[in-house]
Amino acid sequence: MSNHAPALDIDAVRAFALVAELSSFTRAAQTVGMTQSAISLKLKRLEDRLGLKLVERTPRSVRLTEHGASFLTRARDLLAAHDRALGPDEAPARRLVIGFSDHVAGPDLTPLMARMAGFDPGLRLDVRIGLSGDLVDAFEAGKLDAVVVRRERHRRGGETLADDAFGWFAAPGYRQPPGEPLRLAMLAAPCGVRNHAIRTLDKAKVAWAEAFTGGGVTAIAAAAEAGLAITPLARRIAPPGLIDIGPAFKLPALGKSPVVLYARAADARTGASLRALAAAFRGLSGRGVSR
Repeated sequence: MSNHAPALDIDAVRAFALVAELSSFTRAAQTVGMTQSAISLKLKRLEDRLGLKLVERTPRSVRLTEHGASFLTRARDLLAAHDRALGPDEAPARRLVIGFSDHVAGPDLTPLMARMAGFDPGLRLDVRIGLSGDLVDAFEAGKLDAVVVRRERHRRGGETLADDAFGWFAAPGYRQPPGEPLRLAMLAAPCGVRNHAIRTLDKAKVAWAEAFTGGGVTAIAAAAEAGLAITPLARRIAPPGLIDIGPAFKLPALGKSPVVLYARAADARTGASLRALAAAFRGLSGRGVSR
């Protein structure tokens, strides 16, 4: 009789790593094209095999136990070794060139890239930041493999990842000079958010003037934080030092803007990485409340 303990199920280990990375059974299932119940069953079998509780689930969140956090490092090492063993000895690094709209990326860009790298260490990410229209044009020209952008009015298709609510953001102590046009901080044309903000103000007959033209969202947010102007931003990416002063100043509502993913996958593993990106973005934009 063999004294060897039964081997770990590599698919169950991968399911656990996905749940840990995405903080969600639902998004882990979406990433690999399985049902949530199948992911749950795999994780339950892994816990039974290890004799350890790895994950705690509540109605609104998923978190690792102390045992789960400890096992995650070993799980990633095991998955990396398994994938190396299956691949050719000198397989070229897979490259994914992805573009993010500056008005979409915000503070979520760092955790997004970290989660994609954790999902597939063999993937080399090249990232471009730009305006939505320019990025979609580059994608359609075959220069980018995927883009996460704001859907512009004349564009169709893509996978919707989130609906961002917008507001008019400024420093808490911002004071609009009496009798002067509304002072704005915006990206340069042809930024779609800029165009929408201008159309909205013009339709409401609100006089405005451009006080600051920035080369990036970080720059226009800094101008707003300094008290120089008001800036139209998605609530999801607005710095915590800014507040939405739209209601107090009786400014017209900016509404919502869909965030969409346009992507093409050259192989199955790249497709899985893109599904992981979509799932991670949904998790971050919803702050990880889904199960």
